[in-house]
Amino acid sequence: MEKIWLKSYPSGVPADIDIDHIPSLVALFEKACTTFADKVAYISMGREITYRQLDAEATEFAGWLQAKGMKKGDRVALMMPNILQYPVALFGTLRAGCVVVNCNPLYTPRELEHQLKDSGATAIVIVENFANTLEQVITHTAIKHVVVTSMGEKLGGLKGAIVNFVVRRVKKMVPAWHVPGAISFKAALAQGRKNGFKPVALVQDDLAFLQYTGGTTGVSKGAMLTHANIASNVTQAYSWIRPVVREGEEFIITALPLYHIFALTANCLTFLMIGARNLLIANPRDIPNFIKEWGKYPVTVVTGVNTLFNALLNHPDFAKLDFSTMNVTLGGGMAVQGPVAEKWLKVTGTPLLQAYGLTETSPAATINPLDMHEFNGAIGLPISSTEVSIRDDYGHEVPQGQVGEICIRGPQVMKGYWQRPDETELVFYPDRFLRTGDMGYIDKEGFVFLVDRKKDMILVSGFNVYPNEVEEAVAMHPGVLDVAAIGVPDEHSGEAVKIFVVRKDPLVNERMLIEHCRGQLTGYKVPKHVEFRDDLPRTNVGKILRRALKEGA
Repeated sequence: MEKIWLKSYPSGVPADIDIDHIPSLVALFEKACTTFADKVAYISMGREITYRQLDAEATEFAGWLQAKGMKKGDRVALMMPNILQYPVALFGTLRAGCVVVNCNPLYTPRELEHQLKDSGATAIVIVENFANTLEQVITHTAIKHVVVTSMGEKLGGLKGAIVNFVVRRVKKMVPAWHVPGAISFKAALAQGRKNGFKPVALVQDDLAFLQYTGGTTGVSKGAMLTHANIASNVTQAYSWIRPVVREGEEFIITALPLYHIFALTANCLTFLMIGARNLLIANPRDIPNFIKEWGKYPVTVVTGVNTLFNALLNHPDFAKLDFSTMNVTLGGGMAVQGPVAEKWLKVTGTPLLQAYGLTETSPAATINPLDMHEFNGAIGLPISSTEVSIRDDYGHEVPQGQVGEICIRGPQVMKGYWQRPDETELVFYPDRFLRTGDMGYIDKEGFVFLVDRKKDMILVSGFNVYPNEVEEAVAMHPGVLDVAAIGVPDEHSGEAVKIFVVRKDPLVNERMLIEHCRGQLTGYKVPKHVEFRDDLPRTNVGKILRRALKEGA
């Protein structure tokens, strides 16, 4: 397709990017730490860490990994919410030449075991709140080195002790655990400091992340994201925002978890490049506390998903905040709803702009111009060095304005799926365009519009839920004969999971199935609605017709 979107590019945004001068993400990190050494990099629960301190502690963590015999290419799992330990461990892992495997802290034992086994991770940093989950599966994995940290460990002295007391004793959020050989984060850094660190030579094609994502088969698989993939996306995002941001002066608030690809690339890496201060929100579901934290700082940039923006707008204290410093609001992960965008503009005075991407694209592929003044319903323009092709089921490009599958090609597109060449082949055309499974069209100005998802994926608050995974978990219940899962509209989360069940045991009820699922699935994957049927619609070869269920839901 002709690059018709270039004519709609904001002033100052280049058609293409060049990363020849960036050998790795470590080079980007080190440059930022040198340039902005004495500026604050991250803030968590009132505790600040400067770029200089971040640099030093990341080196110590890298030294610990080397002391444990970890080599270039070895995988390190990180299982933490947004706390200061996360960026230290992240950049330390990359500096040691190891590959980051991000794990959702809310994983059930079954989900965690799959990801650790599949990735072959041999070290993990985990918050004590979830150490019990690790304890249940660690003997089935290759994990040899464990760092267990606490929510308050890096907050220092009295504050850290108070936070840990509240988390452990008052809220009782730390189930009993026992992981032999586990050490604290502080002890790991001390060992690394003693051991010293030997620099590792990295090149652009080296793996930086195994970022796990679901699939239509329901099997979570690792997208292989290289240093070049992520460096490209960071450079693309930087090129896009550069005309409207000020280096060393921005203040971004990070409520989306850093283990999610959106916050990882946008908040953690792109804004690191420009020396921003980054306020980490450990629990964004606690809206009153989130608003209270926001009110303490001159926030200029916020990213999030539609459900988060909606929750903020529906809290009476949000409108009382001072938004005079606000510059950019970017929504992604799920569709931004028009009424939410309109209310956001009215309350904050800042337009809520959509971006679009996938784990497989590191993630940004399209972003709306940041100088737009109102919501346009589009997911944006293809960013620098990115091509979007709208294709039919046979791989042929459709005419401009016609709906087809959104396909993407660019330097940010993943290398492939970890140890799954067959799955990789399925999602790439021979010309290296990635098949997204999303349906959309491009208008005459080059703006891309998302129409529907070709896959049966369900999107709950920006997180992918795959029907087959839910169905597998439900089917494990002895009282279930057959099951199908679909997504249904939900005013709070965009979509919610609904299951249709044919019972084997007539005494099985909705409550029993939901309780069963809570033991098998992360919270956002647990069905919210249950409908019992005598049978399920099927094709002539026996495949369940989810589309028919959706039409009747």
